[in-house]
Amino acid sequence: MTPPAADPRPASPLPPPAGRRIRAAVVGTGAIARGSHLPALARLAEEGETEVVAAVDVDAAAVQAFCTEGGVPHAYTDLARMLAEQRPDLVTICTPPTLHREQSVAALRAGAWVWCEKPPVPSLADYAAVEAEEGADGGPYAAIVFQHRFGSGTRHVRRLLAERALGRPLVAHCQTTWYRDTAYYAVPWRGRWRTEGGGPAMGHGIHQMDLLLDLLGPWSEVRAMAGRLVHDVETEDVSTALVRFESGAMATVVNSVLSPDEVSRIRLDCERATVELTHLYGHSNADWRITPAPDVPAAEAAAWQDFGPDVPSSHLAQLRELVASMRAGERPRASGADGRTSLELVTALYKSAFTDATVRRGEIGPGDPFHAALHGGAPGWAPAPAPASAPASPSASASAGEGVPA
Repeated sequence: MTPPAADPRPASPLPPPAGRRIRAAVVGTGAIARGSHLPALARLAEEGETEVVAAVDVDAAAVQAFCTEGGVPHAYTDLARMLAEQRPDLVTICTPPTLHREQSVAALRAGAWVWCEKPPVPSLADYAAVEAEEGADGGPYAAIVFQHRFGSGTRHVRRLLAERALGRPLVAHCQTTWYRDTAYYAVPWRGRWRTEGGGPAMGHGIHQMDLLLDLLGPWSEVRAMAGRLVHDVETEDVSTALVRFESGAMATVVNSVLSPDEVSRIRLDCERATVELTHLYGHSNADWRITPAPDVPAAEAAAWQDFGPDVPSSHLAQLRELVASMRAGERPRASGADGRTSLELVTALYKSAFTDATVRRGEIGPGDPFHAALHGGAPGWAPAPAPASAPASPSASASAGEGVPA
């Protein structure tokens, strides 16, 4: 392995990427990097927006193969050296959650914007540490991959809700019921607090919960349960929650990896219509359905069905907006306080489940054990002390979504 550079922080701030391609680097060369990040970057490269200048992985053979197959000019096994030598504008992080804080901080200190796979980091304390390294004005900023917020379907429904065309949201259901077998959890870093951060609420359902929050706005309180019903893991394999929103709307949330009939679903019952999204790993206009109340005029209900040109939810859809934010020097969506909302809800869900108490938004701060770790040290849920022969932390070669659609 190449020795690390002394200090990746540039001597002066990087110039804004106006009038030139955004120089991007990919960290971690697993399934998410190959299947989602690199194709999105390549598409924008075709449009003259980006160029992928480097990739990083502790596995020299893996990163070399990634670069050869993807036409990436520089392969590295050391993040600090890559940051110092290539000085990318954007770093996309595709590694397991336990590495996200360290790598995000390193990239921000080097003057690069960050686009990090979900789950963002293992705790609210880690998230605060990343936020503290962001630029004060104009970036660099660290955004989280929450691609389900993006695309024409979500944009259309968000606008209808914002304009109150559908009336007040009243009742909601958020469902991520997937299936993962024993072989899935044979991967050493999965199902463990230290390396994955959490179970299906954190690693799977966070996408749908983030979309629910993006549509309905701030939540106010949550009451939850969690269980280990099938898998021999530290984390849960199923959770349920009741969530009240500041608007008064109430929602049920179910996250599971025990469900052979896999589905991702959001349903919003508003005063004048029901909105339902049913998909699995990504959605397009056809996956949304709006059912008007009986007294809604036919012409108005028909107008609600016009979602415009179909732009599916995808890494590409979010990356387009992120690049636009970079060029404008503006904070992107899914960063800062906006990026923290779903992690805060997940944290509150775990605290409620493990303490058998209602948790209110804003109550989990420094000093709260759940601020530092999602298990909160709760009896029966906190991990046992690691034995002396415990395996090392996962390497940067393992994708955050290795074998799992993001």
